[in-house]
Amino acid sequence: MSEHTPIGLENDTRAVRALTHSGNFHADETLGYAILHYALAPEGDLRGRVLGEPGTDRLTFVRTRSPDRIAEADIVFDVGGVFDPTKGRYDHHMKDKPLREDGTPYSAAGLLWKDYGLAAVRNIVKTPVDETTLTAIWQSLDKSLIIPVDQDDNGVAKMGKLSLADIVSACSPPWDTAELYGAEEAKKRESLGFANAATAVAAHLVNMVDRVRASLKAANRVVEAYEAAEDKRILLMETGMPTEKVIFERDLPVVYVVSPAGPEQWNVKAIPPVRGDFGQRVSLPEAWGGLEKKALAEISGVPDAVFAHPARFICGAGSREGALKMARLALEIDASLKAGTD
Repeated sequence: MSEHTPIGLENDTRAVRALTHSGNFHADETLGYAILHYALAPEGDLRGRVLGEPGTDRLTFVRTRSPDRIAEADIVFDVGGVFDPTKGRYDHHMKDKPLREDGTPYSAAGLLWKDYGLAAVRNIVKTPVDETTLTAIWQSLDKSLIIPVDQDDNGVAKMGKLSLADIVSACSPPWDTAELYGAEEAKKRESLGFANAATAVAAHLVNMVDRVRASLKAANRVVEAYEAAEDKRILLMETGMPTEKVIFERDLPVVYVVSPAGPEQWNVKAIPPVRGDFGQRVSLPEAWGGLEKKALAEISGVPDAVFAHPARFICGAGSREGALKMARLALEIDASLKAGTD
């Protein structure tokens, strides 16, 4: 993160003029613009600024390669040939380009994320969280979103089709726009394309921030539930949420996760041997597979049993107690089968 106070964050009322280049645009400068928007003036019109519509917030934004306009701007990114964050300069195209500690070259988005990302996260998150959580969100997005953009923009590794980079590129007008409609219309369509791309990127950024926030919250809940469990093989979650990531990251010996699947059903989900893989650490009983309601209730002995998937990775009951009983029975049956083969 930043080792100095970035321009605009030392005073939340001063006017800030941000600038990037005109012409072809990519994921790094559209994401960079979205970062500045949420860090400095999240109440403003992100799309309207790009299209030159008058605004009332403190951030203005232009796309140009004019040396005079570049010199006048407070924050210049992805253009200008200078990297000096203390002066608001965030280009990365020079020979002596800024690098991460592991040698990965920064993109303009990466440089702006380093200085303005935490402020952007703070303004995006709408529920109360502490600074430790905000920093964890910043770090998670740096790894999952920003570094891939850095790598793609610098030719280290492509993000691939249907990636954020591909979506941004698809917003650019076709190569023959000027030929078909004239230079002035082509310029308008380029600005509209950038506005569309920035809007999409900003929505993606907001969604990712909120999903990471929720993921961190889920991690705490999972750990609490595991610590409270009598049988560490059965994880009882009182609310449905992602659990597998935490189970594997912390190497928890959980076999089944019991959680609500609606107002009148609780499910038992088997954990796979490898994260994201098919299969189960302990499959549900073979005799249950594919049965529903009365037939399943009779063979399992759980009166409110609802279903058991034929692949034996998930089953459900009408109550919390019924689902817990199914999880315990499944473990007992597995243990007896293993004892019979010894």
